[in-house]
Amino acid sequence: MKFFLCPFLQETIFGRTREGFPKQVCWPLLYRTKLTTKIQTEKQMTNCKSCNIELTSKYCPNCGQSSQLKRIDGHYIVHEIEHVLHFERGILYTIRELIANPGQNVRNYLSENRSRLVKPIIFIIVTSLIYSTCSHFFHIEGDYINYSGSKESSTSTIFKWIQGHYGYANIIMGVFIALWTKLFFRKYKLNIFEILILLCFVIGMGMLIYAVFAIVQGLTHFKVMQVAGIIGFVYSTWAIGQFYEKGRAINYVKAFFAYILGMITFALTAIIIGIITDLIIKY
Repeated sequence: MKFFLCPFLQETIFGRTREGFPKQVCWPLLYRTKLTTKIQTEKQMTNCKSCNIELTSKYCPNCGQSSQLKRIDGHYIVHEIEHVLHFERGILYTIRELIANPGQNVRNYLSENRSRLVKPIIFIIVTSLIYSTCSHFFHIEGDYINYSGSKESSTSTIFKWIQGHYGYANIIMGVFIALWTKLFFRKYKLNIFEILILLCFVIGMGMLIYAVFAIVQGLTHFKVMQVAGIIGFVYSTWAIGQFYEKGRAINYVKAFFAYILGMITFALTAIIIGIITDLIIKY
């Protein structure tokens, strides 16, 4: 079907007329062309910006990217904080689960579901930061670990750093504990990286225990950091033993010695590095 448009309508539809402008316009064809162009434009706008997959919902079916990113504002910041502290997936939920049943929850993380708990590396970094902040704020670094020796030696410098940054030094000590744990529990066929994941959660909880007692000592001025050390050690032994097989008493004994030997090996390594450094500087 064709429609004949007068110059006035031509000018209204197309903006202006000019000599030689066609007297006849195929309106359905013109409409179909504009509709096709509109559909193509909308299709281009609904492709995922990350992987270019066509979007059929609010999120990309391929990568999970949101189809529309909201601007960062105060509501966004509050939402992110709530997400981190969420009792169903956040750090508070992780702490609750690691208090109630650490062994089973870490096993589930390794073998079944890795979305329920906070990522272990993030967990130990955050908890170590919390402890370091509390210990520096209340000045209780020397109440938990102390080294007496020559103040001019490299060994003294190393232990002074450990004393002032025990939260981060504890992460390094976890490597030595992991090696002894691997040796004592070698029949369970876990690799060193899986054991490190276990210790990230265990040591992270230890950092929180020290942080709580650091706050108590800072507010009450009672010397309770030694008690925190005992409680943290007992919790770590219990959590490691429960992780492997909570019904066997021998596993808790192995966990006890793995933790003790890991701490001793860490301290001896620091002393050896200090002695070697002094010899290199002297000669």
